[in-house]
This record gives sequence, structure tokens and C-alpha cells, in this order.
Amino acid sequence: MRGRLLIYLIFLLVFAGCSDYSKVLKSSDYELKYTRAKEYFEKGDCYKALPLFEELLSVYRLDKRSEEVYYYYAQTNYCLKEYFMANYYLKSFAKNYPESPNAQEALFLAALCSVKNSPEYSLDQSETYKALEEMQLFMDRYPNSSKIDTCNLIIKELREKLEKKAYERCKLYYKMKNYNSAVVSFQAMLKEFPDTKYKEEAMFIILRSSYLYSMNSVPSKREERLNETLKFYNKFVDAFPESKDAREAETYFKEALKELEHIKSQKAIVNEP
Repeated sequence: MRGRLLIYLIFLLVFAGCSDYSKVLKSSDYELKYTRAKEYFEKGDCYKALPLFEELLSVYRLDKRSEEVYYYYAQTNYCLKEYFMANYYLKSFAKNYPESPNAQEALFLAALCSVKNSPEYSLDQSETYKALEEMQLFMDRYPNSSKIDTCNLIIKELREKLEKKAYERCKLYYKMKNYNSAVVSFQAMLKEFPDTKYKEEAMFIILRSSYLYSMNSVPSKREERLNETLKFYNKFVDAFPESKDAREAETYFKEALKELEHIKSQKAIVNEP
């Protein structure tokens, strides 16, 4: 943010040296500033337009032009890729001027700002969740909008990012040999993303992790946990009977059965009169 403000300042200093723009900035003719600000915006000269619209916000606060000036100011921030600022002003515009013909576009662009603020999957995803909420809000408010298909596509992409984030987090537990956490986290992931493209691998890692967790458990807990492993095996083979990991999965199943038989025989010995 500071870097961009510095760029604005540099641009203003450069533009101030240009006689025409300097005169517009210093002028007390607000009609001139209003006209020129719109001209700059339409040309894509948003660095020039921003300070003019910012000044005009207070000048026309109680004027009939306040709506248009506010919208231009919000759009200018969007043009300059100041997405946090743009998000705030675009949402405020849609709230303050709900009957405006620009209200729908403003709310869509506000949501799009959050989409653009959404970072890569490995980072904190607060902005991604915010983007999802704002896209859904737009769709709920304007269900007949021509942008609905675009919104659905964006939502799909955002959810895929969250899905990958969840998958990598779950897999990290497995890599760290924290097998119980791997089982719990992968189960939560499959509940949140039931149609995930990682479903087969997730279910197999759940099975493998459950087996390894069971075999390394204290004797008093081993039987219960091995029975859970058998359940995970049945779920996996039912869902993916042709899986490339089917043979390895069967090995865990057989080993779990063998260990359960051993536990059963040990109990029988202990209980002999």
C-alpha cells in the first residue's frame, strides 16, 4: 500500500509539472475538475483521476452528483488495483445507492476485489472465504444477473484452492507420521469436499494411516483401532474397486485380520482356567 501511494505521489509530481493537469489540480472550478476527472478515467489515466474524484467526494457530498462521483471514485480505486480500498467503496456504494443502475455492477466488482486479494493456496485463506461469501451474496441478490455463470466458475475455482489447501494440510500430518491426525483431518476434508478429485488418495491414506496407527498402539487400544482399519478398508474398496492401490490396501486388511486373530488367541490363553 505504501509503495503504491509513493507511486501516486511521484505521478502527481510529474503531472503537476505539466501545465494543463497542474491547472486542473489547482483550479477552484469544480465543474472543470468533474469533467476532466471523468475524461482521465475513461482514458485509463486513473492516477490523474483519483485525486480529483477524492476532492469532489466532499464537494458534491450533498449534491445530486454525489452518487456518480462516489461510483467513479470506487471504480478508480479498482482501476488502480487498490482492491482493499475498492472493495470497501464499491460495497458502500451498493449499500448507499441500492436503486442505482450501477449497484449490481458495484457489488459484483466488490466481490471480484476479494477474489483478486485471494492469495495462493499455501497462504492464509481468509480472503478466499470472504470472496466466496461476497460472490454468494451477489448471486442471492441478483439471481437473474448475466454474471451468474461467471460467479459459479469463480466459486468453483476458489473452492478448488481451499480443497488443495486442505489436502496439503492433511498430507502434512501423514508425512510427519502423525497418523491419527491424518485420519481425522482427511475425514473432515472428505466431509467438506465430498466430490474432491483427491478422494481416492485421501481414502487410501486414511486406510494406511489407520493401519500404522493401530499397529503402533498400546495393546489395550490395538483391537479397537484395527477394527476401525477394517472398516476403512471396506469403504475404500467399495468406492474404488479398481484402484491402483487395491493390492496394498488388501495387504493392510490381511495384516489387520492376522493381528486381530493373534489378539483373540492371546485373550483365550489368558482366560483359560
